Amino acid sequence: MPRAQPLQYMPVGDTDSFTPHTKRPVRVRARTMAADTHFEPHSHAWAQLAYCAVGIVQVTSEQTQAGGDQVTYIVPPSRAVWIAPGAKHHITVLEAAEFRTLYMDASVTPKGWSGCRMIVVSPLLRETIQALDAPATAPLPAAREQLLTRLTLDEIERADIQALGVPLPHPQTGDKRLRALCEAVMRAPSERATLAEWAADIGASERTAARLFRDELGLSYQQWRQQAILAHALPLLARGQSISTVAAASGYASDSAFSAMFKSAMGQSPSHFQHRGS
Repeated sequence: MPRAQPLQYMPVGDTDSFTPHTKRPVRVRARTMAADTHFEPHSHAWAQLAYCAVGIVQVTSEQTQAGGDQVTYIVPPSRAVWIAPGAKHHITVLEAAEFRTLYMDASVTPKGWSGCRMIVVSPLLRETIQALDAPATAPLPAAREQLLTRLTLDEIERADIQALGVPLPHPQTGDKRLRALCEAVMRAPSERATLAEWAADIGASERTAARLFRDELGLSYQQWRQQAILAHALPLLARGQSISTVAAASGYASDSAFSAMFKSAMGQSPSHFQHRGS
């Protein structure tokens, strides 16, 4: 069920004390944030890695500094989103989070990384982020910080890419029919309508809709819908809903079919992402 409380809008805040530079190319900013906290759209001159030690956040970004397709990422603790320098983005906390933001000088951007992407957080990367998060009252010795920084950057560059973003046509430049179709599917993830049926609702043929997905989003409709389903299912699992409930809410007739799709995409079963309360 939707939460009754409204989103809590927060300014981006002062980042001067965390601004990276060539001598300290990685800075870690730690924040504890309540569910429904929202950061307004903004951008930085540096790259950013959005990661949660605990909780789930939603990151929506534009792929390039000049604009482009929007992509929404659902970020559980096992994943992180790398945001390119200059990319406009905004963040919503879906589940209370221990949020870790890595600000990275543009000079350490991995070769070929021109757009935003989601990566798999390895156990080693998780530990180096934690180690870099030293309190201001007990800063790391410079030599240790340099070693941890190099290791963190190496782990980020070597990390597996996780296709867990839901791209949408740009609000101004994208095809409005395709955006309407995508938004309709996201509003009703349990609906089992075919692409032809969705396309009819926007006044297009199935062939036209398939072409729009391919040309504007670089995915087939089935690939895009799977991404949307995963983004819908993860927060439900984190809130402790049963796999049967989440499968039905995601349009799957059986738990086994949903679990097979989920494990194939995420590398772990749905139960791995369920909330484990005390």
